Amino acid sequence: MKTHVLPVGYIPLVDAAPLIVAQEMGFAAQEGLVLDLKRAPSWSGLRDMLAFGQVDAAHMLSPIPVASALGLGSAGVHFDAIMVLSINGNVIGVGKELAHQLQDQGHDFSFNDPTKAGRALIAAAKSRLRIGVPFPFSMHAELLYYWLTALGLPAPQNVDIRTIPPALMADALKAGEVDAFCVGEPWGSISVDHSEGALLLPGAAIWKRAPEKVLAVRSDWVQSDPAIAHRLIRAIWRACAWLAAPGSRMLASELLSRGGYLNLPTEIMDRALTGTLTVTPQGLQRHCANFLEFHDGSANFPWRSQAQWIAGQLAARTGLDRVQAMDAASTVFRADLFRQALRQTTANLPGASAKIEGGNTESATVAGESGSLILPSDSFFDGQIFDPSQPA
Repeated sequence: MKTHVLPVGYIPLVDAAPLIVAQEMGFAAQEGLVLDLKRAPSWSGLRDMLAFGQVDAAHMLSPIPVASALGLGSAGVHFDAIMVLSINGNVIGVGKELAHQLQDQGHDFSFNDPTKAGRALIAAAKSRLRIGVPFPFSMHAELLYYWLTALGLPAPQNVDIRTIPPALMADALKAGEVDAFCVGEPWGSISVDHSEGALLLPGAAIWKRAPEKVLAVRSDWVQSDPAIAHRLIRAIWRACAWLAAPGSRMLASELLSRGGYLNLPTEIMDRALTGTLTVTPQGLQRHCANFLEFHDGSANFPWRSQAQWIAGQLAARTGLDRVQAMDAASTVFRADLFRQALRQTTANLPGASAKIEGGNTESATVAGESGSLILPSDSFFDGQIFDPSQPA
């Protein structure tokens, strides 16, 4: 097999681990690939690197390929999400002033009750909330809008959403540019360690199985060389499986902490990988089961229904026709390509490519391509469900 060097972009976040592990642990080499990992300073920068061919694939916010299909951003370039890299992994936090107000109100920062936390946040805000997110088309923004709207603060109309690169979130709090934030780890923990904020809630508390990052490629690139795309999917899928193994955590933390990647202490990486986070500068700790998932529960499968949920949310706040948006998004998450790539592996993939999102309040057994498999609970905090066959 001829070795192929593949430029791949990423943002320094814990959930970039599948790309880093694929290269460092030899999973890419098994597929005759060398991943030339290129660190980007911001999501807009990474999107443009992919759009203009500086990289062939990228660790990407799950809504960006959907937004591109709807004509939102990306300079007219269409992207495909060829697999999901991670589920959840975000934190919602507040700056020092809001943290003190919440404490004065008696809020206990329990980290597991989105209704209580959201109502406390709304009550503590003395004026229009300024909330930092890494990018306008992001699961961070969609989770915030969904959560706050469900609790009686229609968003985005009644909040001021500001775009801030993940690594600069603590600086934005310190400068008084935002009152709160939603960001991927380790940057929420960095805000706490710098005594600039406190963590209010994990993103997983709002939607238990939110597709956070995807492996994105240009649609024309996939069409021109699907065999390379298959090899890349297999390499990353094996890296995700390795990350899910209990004995991998310490080495994964060490790999991520290296100077060429995140360049931060291993202990910071460990928080996200274990789900045990320090939520206040005073050292209060909270644990969130399944805080960040890389593989288990068919986490890597690119469900069309997830792309359609994202499209419906984007359409609702940008004035697009919701049904047309969902139809345009239905081919963005490439379940077909993912299936083709993993045919020669031991993967047991779901028999369907779409499902009712939020329908599993508990783990459920479903039909797979080679026997049954178990899908974990994917519920939304308010009990709503999304059925892509009933878009109205």
